[in-house]
Amino acid sequence: MALKLMYITNRTDIAKIAEAAGVDRIFVDLEYIGKNIRQGGMDTVQNRHTPSDAAEIKKVLNNAQLLVRVNPIHNSTQEYCSTEEEIDAVINAGADIIMLPYFKTADDVKRFITAVDGRAKTMLLFESAKSIENIDSILKLEGIDEVYIGLNDLSLDYGRKFLFSILADGTVEKIAKKFKEKKLPFGFGGMATLDGGALPGKKVLPEHYALGSTCVILSRAFCNTNVIQDLDEIKITFENGVKKIREYEEFCSKQNEEFFYKNHSELQNIVDEICK
Repeated sequence: MALKLMYITNRTDIAKIAEAAGVDRIFVDLEYIGKNIRQGGMDTVQNRHTPSDAAEIKKVLNNAQLLVRVNPIHNSTQEYCSTEEEIDAVINAGADIIMLPYFKTADDVKRFITAVDGRAKTMLLFESAKSIENIDSILKLEGIDEVYIGLNDLSLDYGRKFLFSILADGTVEKIAKKFKEKKLPFGFGGMATLDGGALPGKKVLPEHYALGSTCVILSRAFCNTNVIQDLDEIKITFENGVKKIREYEEFCSKQNEEFFYKNHSELQNIVDEICK
């Protein structure tokens, strides 16, 4: 089982490099409504890409899928168009998969699925406490293709200090169990390089294998193109980073239960230290 790797960018040059290195999905991120209020003061990325960015990315992709995150469910105002208009725009731009963030109820999700109307794959981003509270009624709906757990906002909603706390304490495992019961492909969180980040990818990747995850976002710490600006260096970073992930996946696929139990204990210890 190889995880589908996803990388957020609206730059065509970076998208081509990522795809060539083996990234499976290029992720264009339109979401901004309400995000600043939720994540104010946090070191998180707020991208504010556009449907025209998505269209430009689609033109340069050969194998990778185009994943577009729209805004949470909203009506039109003077400032922005409605959810339905936004979804039409990203479908016209060529989105293969559309991700809905920060929903709370089955009605929110129903409106999203109705708006997509089978024209693209749907992916739900469970990242509010209310969405977890309503998970059973949400997962009864027809038309959900994939699901994802957003650790940033969900940990904030649960009042946690560090986004990986809800992975360490078993919350993600409980949610994942619900997805597996419905046979829905799912992923969670972001992953840095195997040795980089506050919590190295080497500790996070085995959790994906242990829980049965099928995809992961490569985080800003994997390749921060605001810091690394030379395209040749970016290319090498992607090639080496993806190669190491694939090799470690191969290693994880051959490990027994004891390995994953030990990894989870070590991950818990690192998370505890970070939270202190």
